[in-house]
Amino acid sequence: MAPGERGFVWAGGGVFVASLAVCTWWYLGPLGDSRPFAGASPIVADISMFSAFALHHSIFARDRVKRAVGRVVPDSLMRSLYVWIASLLLIIVCVLWRRIGGTLYRVEGALAIASVAVQLLGVYLIAQSVAGLDPLELAGIHGPGQNGGLQITGPYRLVRHPLYLGWALALFGHPHMTGDRLAFALISTIYLILAIPLEEAALVASFGDAYRRYQTRVRWRMLPYVF
Repeated sequence: MAPGERGFVWAGGGVFVASLAVCTWWYLGPLGDSRPFAGASPIVADISMFSAFALHHSIFARDRVKRAVGRVVPDSLMRSLYVWIASLLLIIVCVLWRRIGGTLYRVEGALAIASVAVQLLGVYLIAQSVAGLDPLELAGIHGPGQNGGLQITGPYRLVRHPLYLGWALALFGHPHMTGDRLAFALISTIYLILAIPLEEAALVASFGDAYRRYQTRVRWRMLPYVF
């Protein structure tokens, strides 16, 4: 990889980390502000804006789009380009999010401790799921499959997508649930659920019968005994 390409992919990794940091700060901080409910208009706008972030994944995953992009972008930079765009779109969602307002509940005492425990469990699942993958691949620095094969150990023995389960627990477990926090949790989790068939089709294409056997052994996709 040429020095310029190496700089591009490492800079993309930095933007990826920055987007996660911005999203975490935004969810824990500004989205917790108490303000009057603003009605349905911001909800529609926020769904539309998040859909642009979600559609990027679906569009970029299509072979026709990959071939078209591959005519002008080297294969070594394809993953990084995807991460660059996804990370910037996530930052845009956080910056341009229209505030919904309203507060559903705020628990204290033992319930608050239990809620935080749910969040910490979610963070733990996320960390364990990423540890079983290749963090540098997630950040676009390594190419797909460059450092590891199919992951079926650890939290992957519980559900096939423990990273998504961890995300949902971390968001829905907050002890102070505002309208904005709930909207972001719902919209992003629904997106993850809708993305599972596309991701599993890609995994079957990559790992074939090995992934089909894994699907048979681990029945639940995201939530044990439910889904």
